[in-house]
Amino acid sequence: MKKIIVTGGAGFIGSALVRYLVLERGAEVVVIDKMTYAANRANIAPAEATGRCRLIVGDICNQAAMTEIIAREAPQQILHLAAESHVDRSISGPRDFVETNVIGTYSMLEAARAYWAGLPAGEAKDAFRFLHVSTDEVYGSLGPEGLFHETTPYDPSSPYSASKAASDHLAKAWFRTYGLPVVVSNCSNNYGPYHFPEKLIPLVILNALEGKELPVYGDGSNIRDWLFVEDHARALSLIATKGRLGETYNVGGRNERTNLQVVERICDELDAALPGERPRRELIKFVTDRPGHDHRYAIDAMKLENELGWRAQENFETGLAKTVRWYLDNADWWTPLRKSVYSGERLGLAEPQKA
Repeated sequence: MKKIIVTGGAGFIGSALVRYLVLERGAEVVVIDKMTYAANRANIAPAEATGRCRLIVGDICNQAAMTEIIAREAPQQILHLAAESHVDRSISGPRDFVETNVIGTYSMLEAARAYWAGLPAGEAKDAFRFLHVSTDEVYGSLGPEGLFHETTPYDPSSPYSASKAASDHLAKAWFRTYGLPVVVSNCSNNYGPYHFPEKLIPLVILNALEGKELPVYGDGSNIRDWLFVEDHARALSLIATKGRLGETYNVGGRNERTNLQVVERICDELDAALPGERPRRELIKFVTDRPGHDHRYAIDAMKLENELGWRAQENFETGLAKTVRWYLDNADWWTPLRKSVYSGERLGLAEPQKA
């Protein structure tokens, strides 16, 4: 049985990956998670119930602790997803993003290198992999045409994307300098079940259910390429197992939509499933745009598709329908978060942080 460490495994994408690895691939998974505001143990409860998933509460910035855990657990793969990931929060509080995404990635790379270097020559050492999971936001903003390729120059706009760009460069450097068997992935916007409600799709679903305003930045024309999180989980497992060392693989869903189109589609899905007193599109309110808001992202995933045979199983319409239904059926998951962690207030106001 393959043993895999997943950092950030109690978060949104991480937990989808953990559930896939344990429930569908039969792996043993050790989750390392700091259990900050966006993490939720309920996300991995189905995996833990099998007895093949364990949670270790820890900070990836603690290099000594990470070194000890990796040495003790002796994994075949480390899938590194732990990160601060919300752009709006990076604008109002960038320090946490630099510490977790840059210093934390350095800590994980060094801890992994210590373990890998100590393995005897042979099959176990040759099979070891470190997958660094990143974002398409490192590439900056596209014009009306074209796609992000693995060779697209980095041009990050926000503190979040800059911190992820830095961590990508560290991962590649540890491969080139030390030979650590690293692979990097960069994905488009994810959505699906268990998504913390500060992000666009769950925020709009829950606000709409509660009859609250649905904030849309600017004129709603910003475009994102949407990827169902379970499709992403399958891609990550494939990249970690079969990806070429030192390479980057873009993961995208080929589902470009403007933010306004996304919000309108959610309104229509909810109106069909749970009709209200008036169409929920009437709740849409255009608000001041986010500082440094990239206009368009779109991923070219042909390398992943052609080399490794991955294909997205959901299009945006089928994936969004599943997502809306999940939130309708799982109020017991999101209600405590709305009451005690994040109630839907505006984030990302560009005020200086205190030293």
